[in-house]
Amino acid sequence: MRLHKIFVLPALLVLLTTTFCHAETGVTATTITLGQSAAFTGPAKELGKGMNEGAQAYFDQVNASGGVFGRKIILKTLDDGYEPERAAANTRQFIDQDDILALFGYVGTPTSNASIPALTKARLPFFAPFTGAQSLREPFNRNIFNVRASYFAETEKIVQQITTLSLKRIAVFYQNDAYGKAGLEGVTRALKKRGIEVVGLGTVERNSVDVGDAVANIRQSNPQTVIMVSAYNSSAAFIKAMTAAGSPPPFWNISFVGSQQLVNALGKDASGVQIAQVMPAPWDEVNAIVKEYRKYYLQNGKREWDYVSMEGFIAAKILVEGLKRAGSNLSRDSLIKALETLNHYDAGGYFVTFSPSNHNGSEFVDLTMVAKSGRFLH
Repeated sequence: MRLHKIFVLPALLVLLTTTFCHAETGVTATTITLGQSAAFTGPAKELGKGMNEGAQAYFDQVNASGGVFGRKIILKTLDDGYEPERAAANTRQFIDQDDILALFGYVGTPTSNASIPALTKARLPFFAPFTGAQSLREPFNRNIFNVRASYFAETEKIVQQITTLSLKRIAVFYQNDAYGKAGLEGVTRALKKRGIEVVGLGTVERNSVDVGDAVANIRQSNPQTVIMVSAYNSSAAFIKAMTAAGSPPPFWNISFVGSQQLVNALGKDASGVQIAQVMPAPWDEVNAIVKEYRKYYLQNGKREWDYVSMEGFIAAKILVEGLKRAGSNLSRDSLIKALETLNHYDAGGYFVTFSPSNHNGSEFVDLTMVAKSGRFLH
């Protein structure tokens, strides 16, 4: 009986070691699980789908090559319809019920903002939200990593270009929520530096295309150009209504609009619309990351390249580099520390830098115009 106990105890220790060596939430011996809340239904669904499909294309090829230290990446998704209350509930579900290592690729400012309290309390890494709002950047939050440039960087570049053309009567059409107000703040901030004030404002509610009042208000201000801060459906409705009313001014959009989605919604009215971009052009194979994206996106059965899925793909690649640097003993804390070592990391012609005091990876902004053919000129 005594000998039996001697042999049982070491066996029990081995079992316990095997069971708990990968006890970190979201990590097993064979898997790494991430959570993504985004709009997969509703008026902004193409943004959620694009971000997810681009990321999945990269994760799939990593998994096909054996994963990260033998662990396959699983991306769990929950639909929030681009509504903050649903995003907050999804985040709580990821924390309380689902076994995940980190949050990835949330879409939108209001939805991301609504999730910050819970993820901060849980010390959950929040990687590559599809938003450039300052609320995800200031004050500094150790859990949040932004890959894309800020809305301040985008609006500064847009205003710089507009004022170079000696245009000073600038109106703003914006979504009446945290996203739209973040973009509006960026515009007014850039204009203030140049001693210029916004001449007219028009708003639209989130997930709505009721733009009648916005069109009336902005037309009354007689602008030389309009900067737009809204999603693709409402932006398309506004441009179409302004065009139908006659003598439309030039239109500028920031990247969150969903560039290809806006062009698809506008049809012939897309010609001449200008859009700031925070990712490399998906058809320009000068950058190695674009070649890689096009190759694996096609392998995933997709045929239409666009900026949104490009962003998902790049974000996934950068996260995987962080997972590799974290080593085989992966945890939430080790992932954060590993990502903070990415100093001028080259993802293939797209560079990011994170540090222990700065989690804003890139300030890259490009300006594009839609040609009559529907292609983007930059």
